Amino acid sequence: MPYRKPKIEKVFYSIGEVADMFQVNTSLIRFWENEFDILKPKKNKKGNRLFTPEDIENIKIIYHLVRERGLTLKGAKQKLKDNKEDTINKYELVDRLKDIRQMLLDMRDHMD
Repeated sequence: MPYRKPKIEKVFYSIGEVADMFQVNTSLIRFWENEFDILKPKKNKKGNRLFTPEDIENIKIIYHLVRERGLTLKGAKQKLKDNKEDTINKYELVDRLKDIRQMLLDMRDHMD
């Protein structure tokens, strides 16, 4: 799974930290910010983007739709526009199932 959860929850994350979490370039995060209106990072006086945990959750959904499910940007935007709640629920279910799968694999490896 490409998303790397940070060890310590912070109030704000820099664009570099967010890019590292998803193993993508910062330019992709900036591009998605312009393309998806659900991404609204705050900016400090210098203009640096500051992402909240909510922003990161939204990036997870975008990442899932575009990178994992292979939707086009237009398709991902439409999916979020038509039924954002259902899209989020399906993503959360898939995410939980991945966690359970990993836990089971870890248990199997530990038993060997």
